[in-house]
Amino acid sequence: MSRYTITVTGTVTGQSRSDPDAVIGYDPPLRTYFLQAFPHEETDEPALWLGTRDRAFEGLEDLRQAAISHGYDFMPLSPELSAKLIDDKAADGGRPNRDGIVGELLKHLNQPK
Repeated sequence: MSRYTITVTGTVTGQSRSDPDAVIGYDPPLRTYFLQAFPHEETDEPALWLGTRDRAFEGLEDLRQAAISHGYDFMPLSPELSAKLIDDKAADGGRPNRDGIVGELLKHLNQPK
């Protein structure tokens, strides 16, 4: 799993804030990009956590649009960071396909309750 620090902006508890320690990355087992920002002070669970399901965000722009739809945005990614994230996903290309029985089980487990 790759993890890179970026800045995410958004409205948290009614206040405009910025999280310079937000994390973006690629999760090979879930085959998705993810974004985490604004950790809760007591539980450490992020207020924003996107990319927790199989193939939730197969493109960086899809991830950004989802963040915007939740009232957040992240600073433009540098060309170097974008390239690293794309390379991280490409490196995952050698993993076995999870589309059979195991894939169906994982889809069932990842469905919202």
